[in-house]
Amino acid sequence: MAKKKKSRKVGLIGVRKDPDFEHKTSSGRVKKRKGNSPGSRHNVEDKRQQKSTSGGNQDPRLGSKKPVPLIKTPVATQKRKFATPAEELAALEADSRLISLLDKLDQGKPLNKDQQHYVDEHMARHKALCELMGITADADESDDDEDEFAALDAIKLDDFER
Repeated sequence: MAKKKKSRKVGLIGVRKDPDFEHKTSSGRVKKRKGNSPGSRHNVEDKRQQKSTSGGNQDPRLGSKKPVPLIKTPVATQKRKFATPAEELAALEADSRLISLLDKLDQGKPLNKDQQHYVDEHMARHKALCELMGITADADESDDDEDEFAALDAIKLDDFER
């Protein structure tokens, strides 16, 4: 047989017949607790916050609720307001960025996506302002000249038969 280790603990030998019987401690007093509860060094802030905020169970690790954009969007430029369409048209025609981009297009150089969007947007606005003010483009006048020359080409050689 295996050797049994001796212990100093004095307990019951066997099982009591009465299940309602409560065993009294030898000294009759409650054990005094020593030290802090387990994990107390991690929960110190939580206890302070629970006392100060009675309303909710807030986690200090949670950050801002502001949504983070996942796609880069261009920064919205502040649009200037003009008193008259003539002032806006003059400002569009004096825009140095637009002029340089149009020069690039005339030279046949490619534009990136943002530059092309800028040109398209401003040229559409320029066209709308010209129509609003009743200004016609120079290209329309040259179409009239082409029509006159087209009439000369329409002469039939059958008219000049002998």
